Amino acid sequence: MLFKNPVIPGYNPDPSICRVGDDFYLVNSTFEFFPGVPIYHSRNLVNWELTGYCLNRRSQLELEGCRNSGGIYAPTIRYHKGMFYMITTNVTDKGNFVVHTDDINKDWSDPAWIDQGGIDPSLFWDDDDCCYYCSTGNLDGVRGIVAFKINPMTGEILSDKHLISTGCGGQCAEGPHIYKKDGWYYLMIAEGGTEYAHRETIQRSKNVFGPYTPCPHNPIISHKEYKKSEIQATGHADLVEDANGNWWLVFLGIRRFSHALLHNLGRETFLAPVTWNEDGWPVVGYNGNGTIELVMDAPLPGINEPETIANTITDDATGRPFLHADHSVNIDFHNDTLDKRLQFTRNPDMSHYIYDSKNGCLTLKGTDITLNEPGKSPTVLSFKQPEFTTSLKAVLKIKDSTAKRFGVAAYYNNDYHYEIYVGSDENGKYVGFYKHIHDMGAELAHIPISKEEENLNLLVKIDTDREKYTFSYALADTTNLNAKIAYHEIGSGLNAGLSTEGTRTMTFTGTLFSLFAENGKGTFETGVALTINPDVDYKL
Repeated sequence: MLFKNPVIPGYNPDPSICRVGDDFYLVNSTFEFFPGVPIYHSRNLVNWELTGYCLNRRSQLELEGCRNSGGIYAPTIRYHKGMFYMITTNVTDKGNFVVHTDDINKDWSDPAWIDQGGIDPSLFWDDDDCCYYCSTGNLDGVRGIVAFKINPMTGEILSDKHLISTGCGGQCAEGPHIYKKDGWYYLMIAEGGTEYAHRETIQRSKNVFGPYTPCPHNPIISHKEYKKSEIQATGHADLVEDANGNWWLVFLGIRRFSHALLHNLGRETFLAPVTWNEDGWPVVGYNGNGTIELVMDAPLPGINEPETIANTITDDATGRPFLHADHSVNIDFHNDTLDKRLQFTRNPDMSHYIYDSKNGCLTLKGTDITLNEPGKSPTVLSFKQPEFTTSLKAVLKIKDSTAKRFGVAAYYNNDYHYEIYVGSDENGKYVGFYKHIHDMGAELAHIPISKEEENLNLLVKIDTDREKYTFSYALADTTNLNAKIAYHEIGSGLNAGLSTEGTRTMTFTGTLFSLFAENGKGTFETGVALTINPDVDYKL
């Protein structure tokens, strides 16, 4: 069946996956955002639902003072004999830790910290139920992949530490996972750094601690030499076998938005089928050279699941069945609980967030911490931009606002953001547009709101494509996001200004849409709707 990559679009990097029966569970890195480590569920590997987070309380996830792209790096999820385990690194707290739960739909344990440096930890259970840990590390002055036995419930180290690999020739050997198949231990690692030279390699041994022999056709996946592809920087992968005996690779990649090597959506989660050749090595995809495509054809699991049947359409070009996934966003403030897709920047003060589902309102009580502040938690709720071509709409209540600014931002981090908002100064309220790039910030539009207009709502619209973000507004007495009203453009900002490659420090995240308030309260009504527009007739 045909499917489209990425299967989880937008900023969803470093995927790790496990299977329990017919159910697949996948987690991603979250860095400075809270709650941490989203849990996605699927039965067909294409239609993924966000069901919750592994780290949803401060005792699990301390982000005070966390730098941009600090916090949570590269989680691994595993299931063993009735228990789920998630192991990861908080690089701006105490390092590597593991949490567990026997019910993935309930809370996870507090962290069990591990006395081991490095990043990207993973767990592996051998046939005798011994659990092994591996991560990046430094042993006797040599950097590479370090492994040892561990108690995954407590974090206690149960054996000597072993340096089992220094990689297969690429820089930054990281993201290790150990698997066992047909009597071989396979060690799969990411190399080349998580930029355009990223790749995935694999080695094997008859002993879990090595020595490991590299696969003769490494890297098993890489787009370093496939520059004509929109997809780049493929790597940091995890393997899973489905109930039908078919193997799959989930991995990160980026989609560049133009001929320039720039991306603004972040590192996303991709999927590819895996076969094993006669020599016992994995072959990713079906091109035979470690490359994958935006549209792929593979024997997906769960074809008889109701969700699969409901989302199967006929591909216009080939007439073949195509498993569709809807990545639009519809956040309704009338729902009983706040939408799971909304995240905070660092640890929030929940007294600043007032959710009123009865009246369909979200009120943010802004502090003097603005979107420009590094290492702090502004009053903001964000969700990930899933595609290049989108239209976002939101409704801001003008009348009762006391905030100096409250509105909607296209937000990468405190150094890179564009926003439209209701502002307030000594002359009254106004519609504003602001841009911040590097250490430069400026309000570029300031349109007064009359006393009569303060009884109306500010409807905002943000249109995105492969070049820019366009911000528009309307003053109206409706809260209907789909109302047919005339919007007025107030400003725009280039995608390049929210691109990872342009940030002044090394960053690993992507663009978010953020509801925010500063120095006073502001109320958003009804919800937020993001539709995905056709993205055709473009050329890289």
